[in-house]
Amino acid sequence: MDDLECFMTNPPPTPTRPLLGLTVLIVEDSRYASEAMRMLCLRSGARIRRADSLASARKHLRVYRPTAVIVDMGLPDGSGAELIAELSAVAPRVGVIIATSGDPATEPTALAAGADGFLEKPVVTLTAFQEAILAHLPEEDQPPGPRLVNTDEITPDPIALQDDLAHIEDVIAHGADGNTRAYLTQFMSSIAHSAKDEPLARKADGLLSGSSKPPSAYDVSALLSSLRTRLDLHAVM
Repeated sequence: MDDLECFMTNPPPTPTRPLLGLTVLIVEDSRYASEAMRMLCLRSGARIRRADSLASARKHLRVYRPTAVIVDMGLPDGSGAELIAELSAVAPRVGVIIATSGDPATEPTALAAGADGFLEKPVVTLTAFQEAILAHLPEEDQPPGPRLVNTDEITPDPIALQDDLAHIEDVIAHGADGNTRAYLTQFMSSIAHSAKDEPLARKADGLLSGSSKPPSAYDVSALLSSLRTRLDLHAVM
């Protein structure tokens, strides 16, 4: 059965694919993190749609109603909490709203905005991803019978990291004011958490939390240089 046939027939979920028949909108600006979510959705049976900003997500939501929305807390045109609050206030409400971030300190803000749950990056196991959605589905939408516990970990294509790096360099090339530098630092922190690069993640997180002022151009350039070096080493390996 191909993807189009699955879409048309809307088959029931199975123990190995408990999200079969569901549509998940991923609101995420990182290609690497999006690739991880795409693999998790496909392995779970869910259809996936992606938006890379608040504006793009709102366009998607004017066209169709997903079963679940997973929202990154740091987006190029604002906080994911804005979209979460909007989704929570609309009737009928989207079935499941999940926030995600590499920074666990954003969880209270996400929940206060109306998120049903929070996924800390990196999200790599099928079971954790599936349970985050299934735990908040209405009873009538729950898959019947027992589910298999799957501890397999997914590994996104490292080429997606290069796409993220190209995005950072493109934003810098067009000029970066204080708000943009703060966004880029947050974006690199997200990449570092998703790629499990804890030293780089700590460095980025320190720039975000160490001062009330946005990171300087020097800080962003130094962080970008560190990220580029790590990606180059990864490519060689």
